[in-house]
Amino acid sequence: MFLLLSITCGTFLVSAQGSYPAGEIRQWQMKWQEGPEDNGRKAPVTETEGWMDVEAQAKMPQMPAGVSSAWTKITLPSYSYVSPAVYIQAIYALHVKVYVEERLIFEGDRSFIKDNYSLLLPLDFQDNGKTIYIWTQTLQDRIGIKEKVVIGEHSMLIKDYIKNGLTDVILGGAFLFVAAVLFVCAFFLNREYFPIATSLSIVIASTGVLSITYSPFTYTFYSYLGAISVVFFDVALLSLLPALTFLFENIFGPGRYGIIRRFRKFQTAYSLFCLICLIINGLSGDRYVEFYFFVSTKIIGIIMILQFILLIGCVIVFSLKRNKDAIIFACGFGTAALTGVLELIWYYFNSGNYDLQYWKWALVVFILSLIVILGRRLAQNHSQVVKYSQELELFNNELQRSEKMEIISELAASVAHEVRNPLQVTRGFLQLLSEKSSGDEQRYLFMALSELDRAASIITDFLTFAKPEFEQVSLLNVNEEFMHIQSILLPLCHLNGGKMILEVEEDLWVKGNSSKFKQALINIIKNSIESLGEEGTIHLLAYSRGDSIHIHIKDNGVGMEPGVLSRLGEPYFSSNKTKGTGLGLMVTFRIIEAMEGEIRFMSKKGAGTESITILPRAEGPDDSNSR
Repeated sequence: MFLLLSITCGTFLVSAQGSYPAGEIRQWQMKWQEGPEDNGRKAPVTETEGWMDVEAQAKMPQMPAGVSSAWTKITLPSYSYVSPAVYIQAIYALHVKVYVEERLIFEGDRSFIKDNYSLLLPLDFQDNGKTIYIWTQTLQDRIGIKEKVVIGEHSMLIKDYIKNGLTDVILGGAFLFVAAVLFVCAFFLNREYFPIATSLSIVIASTGVLSITYSPFTYTFYSYLGAISVVFFDVALLSLLPALTFLFENIFGPGRYGIIRRFRKFQTAYSLFCLICLIINGLSGDRYVEFYFFVSTKIIGIIMILQFILLIGCVIVFSLKRNKDAIIFACGFGTAALTGVLELIWYYFNSGNYDLQYWKWALVVFILSLIVILGRRLAQNHSQVVKYSQELELFNNELQRSEKMEIISELAASVAHEVRNPLQVTRGFLQLLSEKSSGDEQRYLFMALSELDRAASIITDFLTFAKPEFEQVSLLNVNEEFMHIQSILLPLCHLNGGKMILEVEEDLWVKGNSSKFKQALINIIKNSIESLGEEGTIHLLAYSRGDSIHIHIKDNGVGMEPGVLSRLGEPYFSSNKTKGTGLGLMVTFRIIEAMEGEIRFMSKKGAGTESITILPRAEGPDDSNSR
């Protein structure tokens, strides 16, 4: 029984669409198939019974059981267009024939399941007031005109006709281009990010193919590619779903009890099953098309709804844990999933009489969120690489310093042992001679003894550097050590026009050798004294913090430039080229290292220098400082 749809004489409306006056027909009539002999070869011009009125924008009539075709009747209003045409934005059918009275003006027949036609029908001026008959036949559950019918100038209506679905094609092409670029770039990424980038490129490419192959533009202007377009649509959909879940799994993990991984494996298996059904149906000449439509459309829609619900739930859980990637993913995927679920529910609620429209724009938001997440991951990876590079550079510098120190220490120990004894013997003989001499001779001998003592001091520094281990280790009271150091260096500080401020907490204890500890701190303080100007100040501060003792020696002297600061502790390097041998701070570093501590310097040219020495805190006698 044929469904006949006819438009009664609708009200002629003036529209501002574009820049042309157009008539919008708001009402038509329909008629179901009346017999098996009705195949659309002849318009039912003389038939007057069995028609029913249908309003534009109203819900389409439900097809009776066993009905697969229908007639549509449109009565044209009076018009005065130079090149008249009728534009039908959407009509559902697989086989369409259009008549003006008994004259056939259009016929389309599709061998693939894509029932959305967009028609632009040119008319003659003589067709004014005549009736258009449209015969439609389908294998699906919907048939007839979906959108409004507009009559107007052909040159104006063709703009809407061409634009219908063109945006989807452009958007899909952009997606494919982005996916191709991302896929190529994936081969240059870290192996950790290759699966994420590849799955993201599959998601974007699948979205692009879906956008192009779902667009009515493709089937309107390239109907000869309709069959292959439907195949591409199905393959893209079957690729998108498991790729999306795989991407989610790579970003956030398999989920509790591996639910995301298990769902992804199920999706992959079901997609492969659908692909096998697609191949079998194609090889059999669409013999199993109804079964394939059921498994690839009806069931896939339900699986998509379950997938969206599952991923949304997981995203909410991750977002509550303040995972920034999860929050970004939630914004993008939440938009896409909510839009997709609502459209699918509306699709099933209308028994398939609805074309999904907003899903592709929601996917744009989702894909942008995925790109942002990938960009964040790459940026974090780059920051980590930079951090590792800096740490490696510091490690290399420390390694070079250690190797240099090792060589120098071996040389210093050898030279010091070989030279020290002859110097002592020489000093002894000079001492005897000085006791029996007078005048200039005695003065010269005193100068020689002084230089021998200076050489002995340098040799002692060499030995300390070469062998910083302490023969005697004892508990040292930091306050007492500083009091002794202050009494030694205070006169020198006053001679240089400075003053010394001492602030040391009580009951601060460290383990070490008293003379070596004093030697290390005296070297630092002497450098501060030598850097002072007028009204200079040296601030000595010591306190405990946790299991460590912090010692600050701060001056307001001339300070150092960054290049000089970075070389402190190098053998034979002195910040003051007119004084010192460059061994003092080198020895200081070795002594502090032997005490299992660390020392660092902060300085600014013209603003002074501060050294911070951190040593392990020791238990004092009678556990006086224990906590």
